[in-house]
Amino acid sequence: MSNQLFDAYFTSAPMRAVFSDRGRLQGMLDFEAALARAEARVGVIPQAAVAPIASACVAERFDVAALAQAIASAGNSAIPLIKALGRQIAAADAEAERYLHLGATSQDAMDSGLVLQLRAAVALFETGLAQLAEALAEQAERHADSVLPGRTWLQHATPVTLGMKLAGLLGAVTRQRQRLAELKPRLLVLQFGGAAGTLAALGEQALPVAEALAGELDLALPEQPWHTQRDRLAEFASWLGLLAGTLGKLGRDLSLLMQTDVGEAFEPAAPGKGGSSTMPHKRNPVGAAVLIGAATRAPGLVATMLAAMPQEHERSLGLWHAEWETLPELCCLVSGALQQALIVVSGLEVDAARMRENLELTRGLVLAEAVSIALAKRIGRDAAHRLVEQCCHRAIAERRHLRDVLGDTAEIVGQFSCAELDELLDPAAYLGQARCWIERAVAEHRALCRGVIPCPY
Repeated sequence: MSNQLFDAYFTSAPMRAVFSDRGRLQGMLDFEAALARAEARVGVIPQAAVAPIASACVAERFDVAALAQAIASAGNSAIPLIKALGRQIAAADAEAERYLHLGATSQDAMDSGLVLQLRAAVALFETGLAQLAEALAEQAERHADSVLPGRTWLQHATPVTLGMKLAGLLGAVTRQRQRLAELKPRLLVLQFGGAAGTLAALGEQALPVAEALAGELDLALPEQPWHTQRDRLAEFASWLGLLAGTLGKLGRDLSLLMQTDVGEAFEPAAPGKGGSSTMPHKRNPVGAAVLIGAATRAPGLVATMLAAMPQEHERSLGLWHAEWETLPELCCLVSGALQQALIVVSGLEVDAARMRENLELTRGLVLAEAVSIALAKRIGRDAAHRLVEQCCHRAIAERRHLRDVLGDTAEIVGQFSCAELDELLDPAAYLGQARCWIERAVAEHRALCRGVIPCPY
């Protein structure tokens, strides 16, 4: 449901418009207008009935508050809407009103109207994800050489680059875009089955009407109506949950990098952004909070959609109803996270000097693996590991840099020159395939932009 206090923070305005009350009504009205056109094409209703029906199918002509009250008694939104639509049509053309909603059922209007809304939602997600992927690709390439501590179990590990971290997210976004492209044909399909799914009311003209209706709405015609087969919607909800988790990963890492005692990367600054009501110095990660919040809320909404799948017989009691607000809320929630992610990534601020400072916090210990690997090639793995471990313990106990300890250890000096030790203790020299990972992630993104589907790893 719309919440004026929080909508601008947690959702995107275009997505909220898609799932507004007017948006929901227009989806059902578009179904009714298309049904009239389809039935006239097939010869089920007279062509003269189409214009009066279609001209009345405008959401702004209906009293949302009155419909909301009627829904409480009717049990769904289509019943009072179709009654109100019928009254408007009859006022202009009583004959045309006879052909309204012919052969359809309430769920046909509601589900097909929802699919039309979802088509608009998918387009918004496609655009937003493409923009986010491009921003990630640009930032990954820009920061390919921005070295910072890798962190495992929240402790300093070996060096990585910020570009590599962003490339990891780019790869995940590319996979989300692939998944959406794959599920889209299954999702954007017509719902049209009549009272119990047989379309018996239309007799032999049922399939021709269904085909014409699908064409009018530019939706695929599925193999049969899906009134109580909800896998299509559940699949899309699951995708939304996956996307929320991917964006939540971005929010989590960025919030950690923004911590005062880390200070390596930041959300873009703006007047009044991230402040405190009492502490003038604060710069809170307000965008990351939306990403983390969405990732926290989305699993429960996805679970509701999954729990609503085992629907009874040909029309569900309660389980179908559980979807009505859940899926729109999930779309709006994830759209808000995507909007914030694009803002955060596009305007990312980086403190490369602080990254270098943080790399030195352990006084060279983050390069102990590099020394151990190089030494193992000369004296054996076990011996090298024991010797470097002893040097690390000395460096910690004596609060000295590992390079200094290595430099006064005879067994080490006997194996490496000063220049070799300096290189082994240079974080920028121990980045492995970091640049390669960036190049591969960006290449896959570019391929997808060209319409080439990368290998679904």
